[in-house]
Amino acid sequence: MTKLEKTIIKDQLNRPLRDLRISVIDRCNFRCQYCMPAEIFGPDFVFLPKSELLTYEEIERLGKIFVSLGVEKIRLTGGEPLLRKDLPILVKKISVIEGLKDIGLTTNGVLLPTYAADLKAAGLQRVNVSLDTLDSELFGKINGRGVGVQAVLDGIKAAQNAELGVKVNMVVKKGLNDADIIPMAKFCKEQGLQLRFIEFMDVGSTNGWKMDDVITKKEIYELLKEHYLLDPVDPDYYGEVAKRYRYEGTNVDVGFIPSVSESFCSSCTRSRLSANGQIFTCLFNGEGHDIKEFMRQGVTDEEIAKRITDIWSGRKDRYSDERTAESAKNRKKIEMSYIGG
Repeated sequence: MTKLEKTIIKDQLNRPLRDLRISVIDRCNFRCQYCMPAEIFGPDFVFLPKSELLTYEEIERLGKIFVSLGVEKIRLTGGEPLLRKDLPILVKKISVIEGLKDIGLTTNGVLLPTYAADLKAAGLQRVNVSLDTLDSELFGKINGRGVGVQAVLDGIKAAQNAELGVKVNMVVKKGLNDADIIPMAKFCKEQGLQLRFIEFMDVGSTNGWKMDDVITKKEIYELLKEHYLLDPVDPDYYGEVAKRYRYEGTNVDVGFIPSVSESFCSSCTRSRLSANGQIFTCLFNGEGHDIKEFMRQGVTDEEIAKRITDIWSGRKDRYSDERTAESAKNRKKIEMSYIGG
């Protein structure tokens, strides 16, 4: 692979390309209602064959090209990325890319006891673990597999023991797990874990999203203020999604991903590479750009870089700014299992 000269590219709204989410697999061992509901993704559902997935060498190649175009952070997602065989091998390939500052992984956590140490040794820096409640019975219903909370807590502990950074992601849905907001905050504060409350989003077409199901960042924040003193924290970098606060007198943060109630489109720096090798310039955009087949035609790195540059420089997505109840219902969107979070 030729060494590409570092270039900073920007889209139609002057937003630079800084972050890349790579979905390495479309399969998952959970069937969460807001992502892969069991009634849709049942025993007969046809997942992508191995030939449709990008190889590790292809992901590495694309990672290097994306970094040459300004990407500083890469996060591996799924489906459940730890279902992809030998994932530490890919982490090792990516972690040594010159110019990359951060590599993370989003996971449901249940396989971390097996892989956390190897992932850390390969160069992984942090994990985002999804956990929507501390109530095992409710959690089993949410994940659609009857898996209890302890399996995820064991994964979190394994990540901590491996000295990986850990954040906990909690998707909050009205009438489902909103009663768990304070218990989750209390638990994470006591354990020194960074917690992110995520508004229930209209990602994909199968999760039955309605605006009425959204608990907003403001509502969660006001509830937390009844129990804790919170100090605002400045963003760590341009385009940081989470609105962060710190529990007074501690070094523990709590944050919010308010993609429904408080759009952050104006500073969005994220591109996504789906499990089947398509580039998506917005989490809510159903139109991808196939880079896998283009790459498999034997093109040069420079040609791939130009294709990515053309895609990003033409980008004008601002879905959350423009969202209406009608557009949320009717707009074509890619499923979360193909594109990750």
